[in-house]
Amino acid sequence: MSDLYSRTDLFSEFDRLQRQMESLFGGLPSSLRSSRFGAFPQINIGTTDDSIEIVVFAPGVDVGGLDVAIERGLLTISGERKPAQGVAGDGTRTYAQERFTGTFRRAIELPQNADPDKVQARYTNGCLSISVGKRESSRPKSITVQ
Repeated sequence: MSDLYSRTDLFSEFDRLQRQMESLFGGLPSSLRSSRFGAFPQINIGTTDDSIEIVVFAPGVDVGGLDVAIERGLLTISGERKPAQGVAGDGTRTYAQERFTGTFRRAIELPQNADPDKVQARYTNGCLSISVGKRESSRPKSITVQ
């Protein structure tokens, strides 16, 4: 069994294969009710009576490099997370890497009652919070019975 590990760096091959698979399937849109396991950044989506609340967990991402856009009911979040400083340099072979580095793009299909003119986004402590307002016509209304 030791011959298998000495001939090739098995862990780096698995890492290379995983990166290729992520680049192949990385840009597919997901809806509010589905997500890809292991996608970066991870996303939580919720709703209130007035808005759709999205929290994007993206530590280590430069806020200046984040791009948030809404087009035809699709919210896209893209950016880049660079390698952490202080990582060992030349001569070090990586056999496991759990921290994602590189460019990313996530797409979320918004419901029809989302109002693209009422969007707010803020980045605090590694979390991008996006609030998308709902259209006035879709909000619950109280009806008085006479």
